[in-house]
Formats: sequence, structure tokens, C-alpha cells
Amino acid sequence: MSETQSDFLIQLNTVLSAEQLEQRAEVLLENSRDFGQFVGDPIMPLAVVYPRTVEDVQKVMRLAYEHRMPVVSRGAGTGVSGGVHVTGKCIVLNLMQMNRIVEVRPEDEVAVVEPGVINYDLNVAVSEHGLMYAPDPASYKMSTIGGNIATNAGGLRCAKYGVTRESVLAVDVVLSDGRLVHLGRNTFKGVAGYDLTGLFTGSEGTLGVVVRAVLRLRYLPVDERDISMLFPSLEAAVLGVQRIARARVQPAILELLDLPTIEILDDQYSTNYAAHGGAMLLVRVDGYGAEKEEAVLRETFENQEVTLSDSGADEATTLIEMRRTSRGDTKDDAYRMGEDIAVPKSKMSDYVRELRQIAYSHEVDVRVIAHAGDGNLHPTFSVEPGAGVDPLARLSKALEGSIRLAIEMGGTITGEHGVGLIKRDWLSWEQTADVLLLQQEIKALFDPRNILNPGKAL
Repeated sequence: MSETQSDFLIQLNTVLSAEQLEQRAEVLLENSRDFGQFVGDPIMPLAVVYPRTVEDVQKVMRLAYEHRMPVVSRGAGTGVSGGVHVTGKCIVLNLMQMNRIVEVRPEDEVAVVEPGVINYDLNVAVSEHGLMYAPDPASYKMSTIGGNIATNAGGLRCAKYGVTRESVLAVDVVLSDGRLVHLGRNTFKGVAGYDLTGLFTGSEGTLGVVVRAVLRLRYLPVDERDISMLFPSLEAAVLGVQRIARARVQPAILELLDLPTIEILDDQYSTNYAAHGGAMLLVRVDGYGAEKEEAVLRETFENQEVTLSDSGADEATTLIEMRRTSRGDTKDDAYRMGEDIAVPKSKMSDYVRELRQIAYSHEVDVRVIAHAGDGNLHPTFSVEPGAGVDPLARLSKALEGSIRLAIEMGGTITGEHGVGLIKRDWLSWEQTADVLLLQQEIKALFDPRNILNPGKAL
């Protein structure tokens, strides 16, 4: 540790209590990465800081700015893009202890929260007012609102209710030099000035530290109807998504699972769905029109080669909850790589067909789940260690092929997980040099000393 780094930590000790500054090896390791792919030994931060107030964050950032010390802010670390991977000497600003629900204003349909609030806990708190916070990433029982904002997280309900950006009205942000700014508004509508709230939502901790957020709430549905649909093949299930769209039904949840994913669920939950179909759609319709929309769906798939769950049965609801675990069964590693592309819905069938051909040509396995309602697919490639010639090279080529294919079809390299560290080199495949330069200039404006999560997102 250099003299400058030691001096920084000494000064940090003077502005925080002893229990807010951690340097134990197990704590450093726990905060060194997220669930994204990591090859090699993790890099340890100099320390992990646990602020409890906005003022704590300001004190830390003022010192970091003065000493040019990189800061990686994080919550629960449930991301899968390496967005909080430690890549060099830095401190980790863990915001989990800033976990107060500051205010719920049911008459305004708004909640004010600190960044460490767990998504699930917020939903429990507002449900007693007949409200919900709509974004529900698969990790909603563990992930924090701050992390959701940092990555503009999506989730199962985004088909109808949108991603995190649609639910963030305002944010309080501590800038790199410790200044506190309030961005946004307390109303649903408002167009005064540039949309800086939208800019910070999805900025992956590279522009500032979000310390408070004003969130829009939605009405808890008065009725929900869940339907599972078993199709003979993945291609047939994708065509089923298009059939639902042509019926002009807007599901709150529309999830697609291929056969390998169903087999994993069967193994985890001792079920036997794989014996009866090659792919599955899970559909939830909600609100006062749920009964009518369910009737339209059943009529739409009448006489089709598909098996629908019985009306009112718990089976489909259970499957939706099982689906939430199907992406995160293990962390990604060198031999298992999951992705997060999105394509126009009209291209989903073509993408799935060509994706499987890519996997076949490189002799690797692939399984696919998708937020099918908005064209966001999560293919996961895997290969057994020692299988064939240079399995890691084949796996990497298949992964890159899937990314290039998405872009060729008018899609994007990330629908909801963020760029982080893992996808940074792919950004230039999607965005022009002028657009990349513009973003770098924005970064330099907000973070002139490049201390906020350096090397990520851009």
C-alpha cells in the first residue's frame, strides 16, 4: 500500500465510525465482485465503506476526490455484468445500510427510499396501501433499489409496466466531488430542463452515487390470471408470442422457457414438464380485464398444438415463481456464459433459430429463457471442461456470434443487465464512434478525475 493510500485511509477513519470501515479479508472478498463472469483471482479493494447517511457519502466522496481514489458503489451485488467487479486499487462504497423507506405517499402513488432498500421489502410496505413497485428483476428478493436504478433493471412485469426508468421520478445524487444535487420531480409529468434523472438511471455508478429516489407506484391488480402453455418446440412457442400480440392481449408477464431450462426446473423441483413439451410460455394477465383477456387467450389457442393449464389452477403461478430462479442457478464462470440481448419482437423467431445453429456449429450447449413480451432474451452457453478441442475458445466464439447476430437484427447487446465490465468491448459493435465519444464527454463532465467506477459501462 502506498503512502498516499495509507493517508487516505487514515483520513477516512477520522470522518467515519470504526465499524463503518472494513478491511477484514472475508469482507473485502465478498465485496470484490458480483455474479458476472470472473476468470482468475479476484482483486481486493483497499477497504469497504458502509455509509449510513447522505452526509457519510459526501464525506467519503470529498476525500476520494481529493486523493483521486477510485470508488465502486454497490448494493447486494446481484448483477451479472461485472458492474461492480474490482479491477484495481479502490474502495467499495457499500450502500446496504442506507435502507430506509423514507416516505410512502399513497395519495400521490409515490415512495421515497434510500438506495439500500430491498425491492421485495418496498413492495411489502406499499402493498398495504393497495400499491406496488412494478419493476421486479428475478433477484427482487435480494437486489436493492439503488442497484436496480444503476442498471435500469427490468424483470418479469416489464412487458406491461416497463423497466426501472419508467418508475424513477427523481434522484438525489452525490457527485464525485461530494456535492449533493436533486434531479427530477415529485410529479408523474414534468419536462423542465434535460432529463438528468433518466441519464443517471442505468449509468452503473459512473456518474454519481444515488442516495435517495422518488419512485412511482402502481395499483396492485384487483385480479390476476396465470396460464402456462406447453408447446412442442421452441420455435412454436416463439410463434405463440406473436399470436398473443395479434390477439391484442397485453400480458403483465410473458416468459419463455426452452426445453433445457424446463429440464433444470424439473430437476430442482421434482416436476416432469419436459416429458410433455419442448418449450413453455408463462402468461399473467391482470387488472379488471384479466378474466376477459384469459378468455381471449384460450380462444386464440383453441385447436392449436399446445397444452394450457386449467383456469384458476395454481400450477402456472408456481411455474412463474420457479422461473425466477432459472437464470441464476449458478454464477457464470469460464465454462458457462449467460447473456442479455434484445431484438425486435418480430425477429425473435429468426434469432432463436439462428442462435441454435451458432451453438451447434461451435459444439456448445445453449439454453434460452426470455422476457418474451419485449424481445429480451437470455441465452446461456455452456461447455464441459475438456470437451473437444479448445472448449473455451468455442464457447467465446458462440457467445460473440450471438451478440453480433442480435445487432444485425436491429437489437442490442444488453436489454436490462447493463454493460458493466463484461460487455464493454462490445459496445462499439452497437454504437458509433461519435456516440461513444459523446458519452465519454458526459462522463468527464460529471467525473473529471475518473474516480467513479472507472473502466465500466464505457
